[in-house]
Amino acid sequence: MRFDLSDEEWAVIEPLLPTGVRGPKRVDDRRVLNGIFYILRTGAPWRDLPMRYGPRTTVYNLYNRWAQRGIWKAMFDALALECDDALVFIDASIVKAHRAASE
Repeated sequence: MRFDLSDEEWAVIEPLLPTGVRGPKRVDDRRVLNGIFYILRTGAPWRDLPMRYGPRTTVYNLYNRWAQRGIWKAMFDALALECDDALVFIDASIVKAHRAASE
């Protein structure tokens, strides 16, 4: 699908996922991550998550728990170390908007 991780992207992210967690074995992490990225990329509400990503409560709960535990930040920090352009960004104060953008 359009928003799903490629095999190459998954190979980079998979080693960064937490292991040895308590409780029942997690469902397919790749499927759940694809669901999280779908929501983040489309801006859709969680209730509109397509069923191919699994139950929306499972996807949301994993997203929320990882945010509270700092796992997302640790993943982003690790990925930023691998990227030469990690410090490049656009300062919105210098980007001009068309007059119609304020409506």
